[in-house]
Amino acid sequence: MSMKIDQDQRRFREIVRGKIKQNLRKYITQGEMIGKKGKDAVSIPLPQIDIPHFRFGSKQAGGVGQGDGDPGDPLGQGDPQSGSGKAGDQGGEHLVEVDVTMEELADILGEGLELPRIEPKGKERIIARKDRYTGIRQTGPESLRHFRRTFKQALKRQISMGTYDPKNPRIVPVRDDKRYRSWRTEPLPQSNAVIIYMMDVSGSMGDEQKEIVRIESFWIDTWLRSQYEGLESRYIIHDAMAKEVDRETFFRTRESGGTMISSAYKLCAKLIEEHYSPSEWNIYPFHFSDGDNWSVDDTVNCIDLLKSQILPAVNLFCYGQVESPYGSGQFIKDLQEHFEEEVSLITSEIKGKEAIMDSIKEFLGTGK
Repeated sequence: MSMKIDQDQRRFREIVRGKIKQNLRKYITQGEMIGKKGKDAVSIPLPQIDIPHFRFGSKQAGGVGQGDGDPGDPLGQGDPQSGSGKAGDQGGEHLVEVDVTMEELADILGEGLELPRIEPKGKERIIARKDRYTGIRQTGPESLRHFRRTFKQALKRQISMGTYDPKNPRIVPVRDDKRYRSWRTEPLPQSNAVIIYMMDVSGSMGDEQKEIVRIESFWIDTWLRSQYEGLESRYIIHDAMAKEVDRETFFRTRESGGTMISSAYKLCAKLIEEHYSPSEWNIYPFHFSDGDNWSVDDTVNCIDLLKSQILPAVNLFCYGQVESPYGSGQFIKDLQEHFEEEVSLITSEIKGKEAIMDSIKEFLGTGK
């Protein structure tokens, strides 16, 4: 019975995984999912799911399956003239919330977007874990059964019991003879990684634009945390001036005024120089804006900062331009013009929530 329950549970998880993957674009655009995020899982609403099984009708009910049948016979019970519109006494389809771990969610995201695994650099502060086989024990999965130790134990038992025949040396292990490899989990140094989020909070960035940034940042975090054992996040907001803030402030700040993008890039470069050595850290700056910069001169400053300080130090620099009715949208064109051949700088136009999934694939599809 327990084996059947386990099989049903595995089948159920496979169905859930398939449903999520099938509707991934819809789930990605739902900001409320982020609000439901627990310690290590989110609740995802899915249509009622049943494990496939046979359902038997009453005897002598007629229809196909009871005798030979004729073309046009109804399948099972039911009035072929149904649909009169009267109130029914049966329940309709309901939604069920299924808890999905962040690890599972990241795997589904990677499969759905066909994201390559990231090849990190640096091995110092963040800890990963590795299993090492260190001994032998009497219980364990069959995949870890130690053949030589099991054979030796069965031979000793048969000799001591007098059942071993040298002329017919047949060794048959029983349960008590079986020996399995045991393991110990050891901490190992692993790669460091930091995401530096930058967002334009000037007057032209409205609530809708900030919500798009919030949703996309959540999914970027989800994927990168699946690639690194630990991950630091830093947050910078800017209008005409830039400052570092916490996560809550980053997504809830309401500002007005002009925009000087270079102020954010200067602060980003300072953070990298003071806290994150490029030889030991995997650095991912993400900048979101509506593309409306204060002046051509400031755009020139941004280009110089990227070329001289930021791009040489980072794995990947990603610029996401959120469409706004108030922004000029010029900045992404300037970046594309000056960095057309630069593989470590990725740009993406995000015209609405429906474009978030494509934007994530543009940013993370390189595997850097």
